Amino acid sequence: MSAQQFDFGMIGLGVMGRNFLLNMADHGFKVIGFDKDNQKTSALESDATAGTTVKGVGSLQDMINQLAIPRKIMMLVPAGKPVDDVIESLLPLVQKGDIIIDGGNSHFTDTLRRVTYLQQKGIHFMGMGVSGGEQGARTGPSIMPGGAPEAYPHIRPMLEAVAAKVDGVPCVDHLGKGAAGHYVKMVHNGIEYAIMQLISESYDLLHRGLGLNNDELHTVFDSWNKGELRSFLIEITADIFLQPDDKTPNRLVDMILDKAGAKGTGKWTSQDAMDLGVPIPTIDMAVTMRNLSALKAERVQASALYPETTGLIGVPKQQFIQQVHDALLFATIISYAQGLAQLHKAGTELDMQIPMPQVVSVWRGGCIIRSTLLELFGNAFKLNPQLSNLLLDPQVAKILHAKATGLRAVAAQAIQHSIPAGALMSALSYFDTYRSKQLPINLLQAQRDYFGAHTYQRIDQEGTFHTAWGKK
Repeated sequence: MSAQQFDFGMIGLGVMGRNFLLNMADHGFKVIGFDKDNQKTSALESDATAGTTVKGVGSLQDMINQLAIPRKIMMLVPAGKPVDDVIESLLPLVQKGDIIIDGGNSHFTDTLRRVTYLQQKGIHFMGMGVSGGEQGARTGPSIMPGGAPEAYPHIRPMLEAVAAKVDGVPCVDHLGKGAAGHYVKMVHNGIEYAIMQLISESYDLLHRGLGLNNDELHTVFDSWNKGELRSFLIEITADIFLQPDDKTPNRLVDMILDKAGAKGTGKWTSQDAMDLGVPIPTIDMAVTMRNLSALKAERVQASALYPETTGLIGVPKQQFIQQVHDALLFATIISYAQGLAQLHKAGTELDMQIPMPQVVSVWRGGCIIRSTLLELFGNAFKLNPQLSNLLLDPQVAKILHAKATGLRAVAAQAIQHSIPAGALMSALSYFDTYRSKQLPINLLQAQRDYFGAHTYQRIDQEGTFHTAWGKK
């Protein structure tokens, strides 16, 4: 093939990079990939579908020379310094108007810095969230690009071709200015943390609390995936309970150590929500629970100091299963509401101009948090694109009213039987706080003014006040 004929280039041909490029080739685009590892460039070509145009090269210069102008170059390399290193190695080779895309999980502040840096050189830089894992990259991920709006039309046809489709609509859209793409993906991952923790707590209540075995758990989760809770995470959870262990006669789930890993995106979500002043306690609790799980040795020690003798939950089986279903649905909606409230605030406070209806649409397919609930949320944002919190939508309110009793019953059983359910309880506490017309913070403000002269406002007149407390 002659020079400058390839449509799209990829730097980093690990599983995600290779699959994304092969997906693009399957949709008729001519693609070229670079990796320092010759085995990975060979694998790219050997894995290509017959009749597609796919090339692997061992030098950046070679790849750049063969890309059509404006060049569209995507990186899938580890976040942090590797991204900056790739950018520096590209700068002598690219020209004004070219587009560089970071498809990894970079922190949005790094992306913003890179956008500004490359803008000064006339290069478009886009942070782009990609969700769906290696399978999604190959067959249709959810794609969350942000950055310069004028660059998006150049890559839009390719991204729309490779993205997951729901009712014929591609799960990709331009999601705002600057670092919006990576910000949306970060919050997506925060919501993912919360829902995974909620599912794990529900499993604990049914398994340890109610005594259900793996076959029964499979049946429960499989039935849930046919109704209101239908989602990717519920679907794979049902599958997990049936997976045999290849080393013992047991099911694999029972042989896995209860110590979670984390790559940092959940923590970033919590940290930035704190900076923005947006409460996301269920996501925060999910991050905390992973951190607590990592203290395995200490937990084993503590379990000997504080032994539990509580028996099984005495609620009739089907009744409790329904209560856990309702609790999980309620808390899952709360998790989305918290994450989407953070995106709404970030869109204005950080001037990212994040279009909320499009975010919900992009998450409907391909991504880890895809769920039938996103149709409900989509309707809420169609009615009010500036909706600050899903809890203010009448249809969402109707569901939460119907399911709250189940969560209250489950929370009570968790407390009585010493089963940790921090995420479920935080969702209920958030709901009760958010809907409270009056909070006891008047006392807190009095305390602040008493010891630190921080002042307070009054309910009966405008202005700021300070009192010399303790003086009668």
